[in-house]
Formats: sequence, C-alpha cells, structure tokens
Amino acid sequence: MSTTQSPDTRKRKSSKNALTKGQKPSWTWMVVAAAALVVGAALSALLFESFSVVAWIIFAAIVYVIAMFITTYSLENRRKATDGLWTNLVWLAFLIALVPLISVIVTVLGNGLPTLINNPEILTNDMKGVAGADDISTVEEGTSLAGGILHGLVGTLMITLASTIISVPIGLLASIYLVEYSNDNWFASLIRFFVDVMTGIPSIVAGLFAFAGVTLFIQTFISESPSALQQAKTGFTAAIALSVLMIPVVVRSTEEMLRVVPNELREASYALGVRKWRTIVKVVIPTAISGIASGVTLAIARVTGETAPILVTAGFATNVNWNLFDGWMTALPVYIYRQLTEPTAPSHSDPSHARAWAGALVLIVIVMLLNLIARIVAKAFAPKTGK
Repeated sequence: MSTTQSPDTRKRKSSKNALTKGQKPSWTWMVVAAAALVVGAALSALLFESFSVVAWIIFAAIVYVIAMFITTYSLENRRKATDGLWTNLVWLAFLIALVPLISVIVTVLGNGLPTLINNPEILTNDMKGVAGADDISTVEEGTSLAGGILHGLVGTLMITLASTIISVPIGLLASIYLVEYSNDNWFASLIRFFVDVMTGIPSIVAGLFAFAGVTLFIQTFISESPSALQQAKTGFTAAIALSVLMIPVVVRSTEEMLRVVPNELREASYALGVRKWRTIVKVVIPTAISGIASGVTLAIARVTGETAPILVTAGFATNVNWNLFDGWMTALPVYIYRQLTEPTAPSHSDPSHARAWAGALVLIVIVMLLNLIARIVAKAFAPKTGK
C-alpha cells in the first residue's frame, strides 16, 4: 500500500512546522516546575537539619526562574528568554507580596474563629466585672469564656465615625480649593507641603497634639481643676487625634482624583452657563466619586487599627460607653493590646489571648466591610453612562 502523501498534506505540515519552529512546547513550564520542586526539596533536605517547607518553596522558585531562562534561551532565543525572565520575576514578586497577607489572614482566622464559634456571646459582653478568677475557672474547670469585646467594638465604631465626620469635609474642601481655585499659587504649595508633613508624623504625636489642645481648651474656657482636666480623655479627643491622621490621606487622594477629571467636562458645563460651584458639585465630584470613596476608605483603614493615640486620648474602660464627650472609651486595638500585654489572670493568660485574637478577627472584618461599602457607594454615585 502506498504511503505517499498528497501535495496539499505536505504543504499543510510544512506550514505548521514553519509557524511553530523556534518555539518551546506549551507544557515546558510544567516539566520545569516539577523538576524545580524536586531540586528545591533536595536542597532543603541537604542544607537544613529538618525539612523546611519555606526553604523548599524558596529554593524551588529560584531554580524555576533560572531553569526557565536557560530552557527558553536554548529552545527559542535570547529576547524571549529575557522577556520570560522578567515576567517570572514579576510573578515571583507578586507572590512574595501575598505571603504576609495570607499569613496574617490564616493566623487570625486560626486563632480567632474558634473563639467566636465556641463563645458567640463575646460579641455582646464587655469586660465589666470580669476578674482573674473567671479566667482561672475557665482554664481549670472548663467554664465558658467570661467577658467580651462589645465595649471595644462600640468604641472603635464611634471614634472612627466621629473622626470621619471631621476629616472628610475638611479634606474634600481643601482638595477642591487646591484643584479648582488655587491656580497653584504659593498658598496652595504651602498647603501641599504641610499635608505631606502631616502624612509622615507618628501617630503618638497626633494623640499628644489632640490631648494638649483639648486640655488647653478646658483650662481656658472651663476650669483648671483636676476634675475638669479629667474630661480631656474622651472619645471625642481620640476622634480629633485620628482626624489629624486622616485629613492628609483624604486631601492627597481626593486631589489626585479631581485632577483626573477631564477639563473638557468643566468647559462644557461652563459653556452652558453653569456656575463654577455647581459644576464642581454636579460634574466634577460625581465623576471622581469612585476614587474619592476609595481614598476615604484608605484613610479610615489607616486609623482604624491605631492604638497609641487612643491610649493617650481616650484611656481604657471595661464597660460600654456611647458618649463621645464624657468618660473614657476603649477601641478594639487598645483592647487587643491590653489583653495581650496585661492579661486578666497573668498566671492563666490563654483566655485573654483568646479574646485578643477574636477582637483582631472582628477588626479585620470591619475593615473588609468598609471596603465593600466604599465600592457600593462608588457604584451608586458614579455617573450614569448612556447606551
């Protein structure tokens, strides 16, 4: 039987070979990855007394990047090998950046979630009346975990809400002035300079500034008595301290978003006879609302986990306090810090640590919810596009 191929068949095969010539097979990376894992495991076993998963992954990643460069260089050419090398390095950097995030999430979930599942009442109880004997009883007798994080949760929400109410209008108006009215004059340059300086100040300095300012106000307008000066430590003072940290973030992020808005939109509005302030309110801000909401969310996330300024300005309480202007108030970061450093029962610190991990998990959930709310707000207020 004749096996001679027709001219059309030979033409199609030669065309296919011409298209794939000088290219490595699509499965090359899988073979190289498998070999890199084997070599990485061997290096980890040889260089360390006990097998290390972290060392194995690091060695395997290094071997994979080098082996893929050599393989691509051999099968294709130098240009594609260099391009592949930088692509792999970018992916490697991305994965390295994810390691701390994943590690934090896994650690907090592993330590905090069992406490919340086994003791859901921790979300509705505070630490009023909880003593070391309660934690000792929990460890030795297996009683339910006493106390909770309700006062810290309420304090965090109240202080953060107050600081947001203070910071967002100031930051938004300052950004509108810088972009729409200043024409980059010397005063605008001065504002930008001080905003940059405020961005880098330590949080404890913001706390001291707010505490000193409220104390001076009380001494000047109320009384210099020790009982009156005790009023300086309140949730409102903590909100002022956090607003000092929030304002520069809101100003810089909002300014950048307003500058992104095309000038053609402003000019079209002016051409229709619309006044400048109405153009800003109806055209500029709605166009940039998505970025503004993201910037505000970043500012809130920046201050939600602050501990030092709240310790200085709001003190520490064991009960729920809804009044920002009277009495000490506890935020979740301060609660977590105190539970870790000063356990309720120093000889039996496991219950305090369990409450701290549960508080940390709730704090992460709050930040995630804030991001979700920001996306919903941005989508709801974004300009509607016609079809």
